[in-house]
Amino acid sequence: MKKFLLIPDSFKGTMSSKEICTIMERTILRHYPDASITSIPVADGGEGSVDAFLTALGGRKVEAEVCGPFFEPMRASYGVINDTTAIVEMAACAGLPLVGDHKRPDLATTYGVGQLIAHAASNGSKRIIVGLGGSATNDGGVGAAAAVGIRFFDSKDKEFIPTGRTLSDIRRIDTSGKINILDDVEIITMCDIDNPLYGEHGAAYVFGPQKGADEQMVELLDKQLKVLSETIKEQLHLDVSDIPGAGAAGGMGSAMVAFFNSSLKMGIEVVLDTVSFDVLLENTDMVFTGEGKLDTSSLRGKVVIGIAKRTKKADVPLIAVVGDIGDDIDQAYQLGLSAVFSINRVAKDFKQVMKRAPKDLELTVDNIMRFLQRLGW
Repeated sequence: MKKFLLIPDSFKGTMSSKEICTIMERTILRHYPDASITSIPVADGGEGSVDAFLTALGGRKVEAEVCGPFFEPMRASYGVINDTTAIVEMAACAGLPLVGDHKRPDLATTYGVGQLIAHAASNGSKRIIVGLGGSATNDGGVGAAAAVGIRFFDSKDKEFIPTGRTLSDIRRIDTSGKINILDDVEIITMCDIDNPLYGEHGAAYVFGPQKGADEQMVELLDKQLKVLSETIKEQLHLDVSDIPGAGAAGGMGSAMVAFFNSSLKMGIEVVLDTVSFDVLLENTDMVFTGEGKLDTSSLRGKVVIGIAKRTKKADVPLIAVVGDIGDDIDQAYQLGLSAVFSINRVAKDFKQVMKRAPKDLELTVDNIMRFLQRLGW
């Protein structure tokens, strides 16, 4: 009996990682009916992270009344696995889809994210994984900090909750009121980008436009984040400006370090550790992974390469089935990838092939299985 492990990322805009797992499993079983197949859908920390973890490990969703992107009341949920580990995705209450056409990163807040973290901790979670991604915010994460008891004061020593446009109004930060329950909680942040907090590669310039910021607003938001960084350095004696990932999710990465004592880790590493991937590899015959496009950016340690490094160490074959293959990816083989196949069977533009992606994925995996059987594998 062959043992397969399926752990693909989503093909953005076409198929979720769960859908990909389903198609792969169905196709493999057609050729190896008695195969043992374990599916682990992967999400990068943005929308879908909770569902991916719950699908892979089981668990439940917990709902809470929190603030939405503009402080409006809303219901949002987070996941709980193994009773003591919570999965919080900031997109649940601060996500870009929640604002519709009202994109105002200068006014949006991460306050609800802090409320979800506090809710999870108060309900017994001793380990909280926070997924950054898909946010509508650019407040440097101070909204989330305020939600767990950290207080911000302006020049008149009046307490307020800053947003992206008022970070420079912060004159004093009081951390003494931070809720004690977080002292005994390990918080890990999933962060798949290495952007600094501000500057041309920072949160505002790189991600602001997709959140609705025009050129003038981008400049404003960037200046606000720079001042926030200086204020944190002055009052908390911590320099977050150049921490890789500090600029993730409108600067939320910096807040996770400064206010939540969290470490920023590549999302795939968090996933692999949480699902005990190294243990699952034992006696596994083959691993399938995949993503929308395998290119040079993939080599920086995202899903496919993160998995490849571990399968190489365990000497387990790894096949990547992807939407498209970029140039100069030879290093991927050195890092542990055994083979890579594109599902783009008709060599047409993405917009023309995206609707047929599920069928093309199935046909590609089918071809791989036929070849393996022909080899007597």
